[in-house]
Amino acid sequence: MALPSDQAPLAERVEELLVGGGPLPIVAAGDPVLRRVTEPFDGQLEPALLARFIEALRVTMHAAPGVGVAAPQVGVELRIAVIEDPAPVPDEVRVVRGRVPQPFRVLVNPSYEPVGDGRAAFFEGCLSVPGWQAVVARHASVRLTGQDEHGRAVDEVFTGWPARIVQHETDHLDGLLYLDRAELRSLSSNEAMAERWAQPAPDLASAALGFELP
Repeated sequence: MALPSDQAPLAERVEELLVGGGPLPIVAAGDPVLRRVTEPFDGQLEPALLARFIEALRVTMHAAPGVGVAAPQVGVELRIAVIEDPAPVPDEVRVVRGRVPQPFRVLVNPSYEPVGDGRAAFFEGCLSVPGWQAVVARHASVRLTGQDEHGRAVDEVFTGWPARIVQHETDHLDGLLYLDRAELRSLSSNEAMAERWAQPAPDLASAALGFELP
C-alpha cells in the first residue's frame, strides 16, 4: 500500500491512510518524514478522525510488534505517539532493566526533561530500522509533559524501561532516530543479538565490541 502524497492536506492524507483498515505501513529510515520536526497537534484532525488514527497506531504497534509507534513512522508529521508494554520478560531482565508493564497510552505534544543525572545503557531497536539493535545511553528518569488524546494535561515521571520508551518515541517527533544517540560500535544484527548479546545488560558486548558504558 503506497503512502499518500505529502502534498495533500494532513487530514486528507490520514483519511487515505485509514482506508484499507488494519496495520499501517511503517516508514523505514531514509524517508525524510522521519527527519522532520513534527507539527504540534492543534485540532488538525477532528475528534472522530483522531480516534480512528490513534486506533490505527495501536493496531500497527501490536502487529509489528513493538512497544511504541510515533505518527511519523506511518508518514504523518503530527506530534502524536502511542506506547504500550506488557513487559513479558524474565525476572532477571525486569530487575536489571527496570522493565515493568505499561498500559496503552496516547502521548500528544509530549516533551521530556531529565530527572537527576542517572543514565542507563541498553540495546535498543526501532520498527523503522528493522533487523538491527544498538546500545543507547539514555536518562534513567525523565519528566514527561504534554496531553492525552482528550486534551487532558500529562505531567508524569517515568523511570527504567518506561523512561526509555517515552524518550525513544518523543525523539521520533523531533526528527531523531535512536541511532543518532547510539554507540555505533555496538550495532548488532538481530541474529547476533540472539546468539551473543541476549544478557540483561550489555557489559559483555561492551568488552567484546570495544565501547564504553556510562
